[in-house]
Amino acid sequence: MMMRYFPLVALLALAACDSDETLRAHGAADKEWRLVELQDAPFTATATLTFPEQGVVTGQGPCNSFSTTNTVPYPWFDAGPVIATRRACPDLAAESAYFTLLEAATLSEVLGNTLTLSDDSGVLLTFKADD
Repeated sequence: MMMRYFPLVALLALAACDSDETLRAHGAADKEWRLVELQDAPFTATATLTFPEQGVVTGQGPCNSFSTTNTVPYPWFDAGPVIATRRACPDLAAESAYFTLLEAATLSEVLGNTLTLSDDSGVLLTFKADD
């Protein structure tokens, strides 16, 4: 009798494993996040961050578009290596700082239209989204 229910139990367990527990599912999806502060200093260049699907992070730095991953459960954050195009521009130093801090972030928090990425030392990146 137990064997008859085994396929159903296995299917339910598999479905539970597929649920999104990342930052995307906790308020970051369906928004374009604009970088406004880099380590508490205003970020004057243009950079964005989006979460288009589970485990995927994309965006635009001041010079290049990029992608990375984030598969850890919220509030943790773990961007894999940032993969970016290779265009040069006057804001390349700002972009390099952005990508470095994005990879260093270990915690995330979404409060309304504000997204912060932090590590043990404090807030690294602050983003805003339009309503």
